[in-house]
Order: sequence, then structure tokens, then C-alpha cells
Amino acid sequence: MPGRPRRSRTIVSDSSEVQPMSVGRWMLEAGLLVVLAFALAQGTRAFAVQPYVVPTDSMVPTIQIRNRLLAEKVTYRFVHSPQPGEVVVFDNPDLTNRREKFFIKRVIATQGQTVDIRDGKVWVDGVALDEPYVHGTVTAPGSVRTPLTVPEGALWLMGDNRPDSGDSRFFGPQPVSHVRGRAIWTYWPPKEFGELE
Repeated sequence: MPGRPRRSRTIVSDSSEVQPMSVGRWMLEAGLLVVLAFALAQGTRAFAVQPYVVPTDSMVPTIQIRNRLLAEKVTYRFVHSPQPGEVVVFDNPDLTNRREKFFIKRVIATQGQTVDIRDGKVWVDGVALDEPYVHGTVTAPGSVRTPLTVPEGALWLMGDNRPDSGDSRFFGPQPVSHVRGRAIWTYWPPKEFGELE
């Protein structure tokens, strides 16, 4: 009859009509999924988040030796450069220690800031830093003379475990371009699970 709406029909096929997938096709699809998963994991590692194992005790008690953590790379690529107080992973600058590929330290000062070490404390631009993460330990000077103004495009980096940290006091300011990421989360062991501060 004219004017009467037509109803759409849903056709459901009988499950007995579905053809089984061939072994060759199954292997092809499984292989493609593996390749896709691998590419996604590598892309994430290269551009977003990467896991690291902490090889030394230079950041104790903030990070324990052999802790596993995640460092994110997005912030420093798209938002801002490393800031004082942040914990970063960077290329090992210590030519006497080639066993470790990466170091992890805290950003103390950035380009243009003047760092000094005196009276057991770190001073930046003439102000003694409040550093609760060192838990009252004394900061001794190293072989790099201070006061020192951090060059353009560089960072002054130090471990929280000041008595046992090879850091900018010994190898000087490091290029921002050597920073691999911002350490944000400890995921192993479970008792250390949580956000880094």
C-alpha cells in the first residue's frame, strides 16, 4: 500500500554455513597481530614511555638500587624543558664508567642559573635550596669548581644520595639533548610501587 513504511530485514546466517578459517590465513593474521603489537610497543618506547632499571644507589632513599621505573618522554618533547626538582634519565657522561648506559639524577638548576656548594648545602642564584629528599645529608663539593653558571641548553644534575653520587659536581652540566625522559613511576618491587617525587 502506498505510504506504508518499508521495514528493513535483518538476515542472520546459519552458523553451520560459516566456513572454518584455513591454517594459512590464521597464521597470517596471527603474524600480523604480533608485528602490530611489536611496532606499537616500540613506538611507545621510542616516543612516549620507557622502562629503566636503576643500577646504583645514587638516588637512595628516593629510588632504591635495582628499582624498575618508567620515564615519560612526551613532556620534554611537547610541553616544557626539564625543570628544577624533576628526576630525569640521561646519557651516561662519565667516561670512567662505561658499564652504565644511562644515569638518573635530579635537576637542580637550568640554563642561566648559578650553582654554588658551600656550608654543606646547594645554593642556586644565591638562595640555599630546601632539599627534603636528601634527608639532612651534607652536600660536599666535587671536582667541578663552583660557583658556576649553567650554560645555555644544559642542566645541573645531582643524586639525592649526596655522599655517594657521581653527578654534576664531578662531570659538570649536561646538555638537555642528552635527557631521555622524566622519571615518573616506580613499578617494581611492589612495595616501592608509586609516583616519584
